[in-house]
Amino acid sequence: MPTDTRLSRMLHVLIHMDQFGAPVTSEVISRMLETHPVVVRRTMAGLRDAGYVTSVKGHGGGWALARSLDGVTLRDIHEALGSPTVVAIGLAEDNPLCRIERAVHDALKDVIADAEQRLLARFGEVTLGALSRSVGAAVQPRCDGASRH
Repeated sequence: MPTDTRLSRMLHVLIHMDQFGAPVTSEVISRMLETHPVVVRRTMAGLRDAGYVTSVKGHGGGWALARSLDGVTLRDIHEALGSPTVVAIGLAEDNPLCRIERAVHDALKDVIADAEQRLLARFGEVTLGALSRSVGAAVQPRCDGASRH
């Protein structure tokens, strides 16, 4: 099962956008993420609809932050991305009449639900501003596709 990297990728982009201090085009972001600009526009549109970014049209336009990173949590962005599953462990549905399968489900479903709730609660405690500051004062290379970091 492939992992969903959208949260990590968007956190990366949003922190760079804050550092750039100017609108960033979908093309620049697509080079950062090594993906197609259409994928960037679709993902950023969800963040725009949730109020975290704006789109600026015309010359010098692109995507810009709509809020301070100190007011945005990891959970906020996770939810703006559609609240993808954070625990990849699933329950088998091969034989729902089997007592053993039902016992396994009963044992796992509460543990999985608890783990997911704890993780989401922790996401709500971490702001993008704090994450950005944790990078430190070191000059970071730009992720414009010209250099990897």
